[in-house]
Amino acid sequence: MLFGARQTGKSTLLRRSLPDARHVDLLEADTYRALSFRPESLRESLRGDERVIVVDEVQKLPSLLDEVQLLIDRNPRLRFVLTGSSARKLRRRGTNLLGGRARTRYLFPLCWPEYGPSNLSRVLSVGALPAILLSEEPHEDLASYVGTYLTEEIRAEALTRSIEAFSRFLAVAAQTSGEQLNYTKVGNDAQVPPRTVREFFGVLADTLVGYELPPYRALTTRKAVATSKFYFFDLGVAHALRGTREVVPGTEAYGRALEHHVANELRAYLAYRRRDEALTFFRTRSQLEVDFVVGERVGIEVKGSGRVSERDARGLAAMMDDVPLKRRLVVCTEKTRRRLESGVEVVPIGEFFEELWSDALV
Repeated sequence: MLFGARQTGKSTLLRRSLPDARHVDLLEADTYRALSFRPESLRESLRGDERVIVVDEVQKLPSLLDEVQLLIDRNPRLRFVLTGSSARKLRRRGTNLLGGRARTRYLFPLCWPEYGPSNLSRVLSVGALPAILLSEEPHEDLASYVGTYLTEEIRAEALTRSIEAFSRFLAVAAQTSGEQLNYTKVGNDAQVPPRTVREFFGVLADTLVGYELPPYRALTTRKAVATSKFYFFDLGVAHALRGTREVVPGTEAYGRALEHHVANELRAYLAYRRRDEALTFFRTRSQLEVDFVVGERVGIEVKGSGRVSERDARGLAAMMDDVPLKRRLVVCTEKTRRRLESGVEVVPIGEFFEELWSDALV
């Protein structure tokens, strides 16, 4: 089961890597109608020489999973790759999730090894969705993507009763991306009850458009916060929702964008490399903070403006009272790598990504 938000490239990846497989696309109206009327027609149409079947957007027809299980049980040599851009319908009670028969993987927007250092500034401006990054009109395409998401994922699947309320919520949620969840504040700004706001954030997570970053809580000398942060899966989508067309180096907005993108890169790296380390953040009630903690070994603070000083590493110093971090880093826009007197490493953003993806960080 390969999950990923719309336009991350699931179908393209599978058509290129599995050219001889049979591809069943449930976004095709005639295919969807035929299989929704008679799911068993998938089994009946199977040829004896087929070994791999790809089913795109399987969440549109959860009942098809019963046929998939039957085919797997009857023919151990047969393999399925099932893609989805939403896990919401598949999680409903009674849905067959192929327990014990399927592995789950995720596809993310392009990462550092794919877009490279020459495209980092563009990624920070328009995000890393393949079609957007390569587009000659990225901002227009991002606006279209957001509109498509609203109509196809939300209205078509009837995930919420009020598309207008959800649209207002989306704009506010994008403004607070990277901040701790505050349902009451978001609800007041979006004119939506806090209980509904909580449900809306659940919709974003289920449709893979956003994710929660939990706090690190295994502290003994300090009290940690208990509320997660929320990030959108792609920086460009967050920009489009809040109407941002440019991020200027040296500004607070640039620092937020850099932090957001580092979060997405770390999340993708841990998933692709199948690392067991948890990704969290550290914050005390007194507002001492570390942006990201990988397992219990690496603490990472991200700074997008100015020259890094010991003041920028206060959260990393505070965390060392409870967690013996093996590495403490401030990732920044400085050009040269150096080390502060406290032992904290100051690492340029490009070198950080190179180290991360070469498996030298974790």
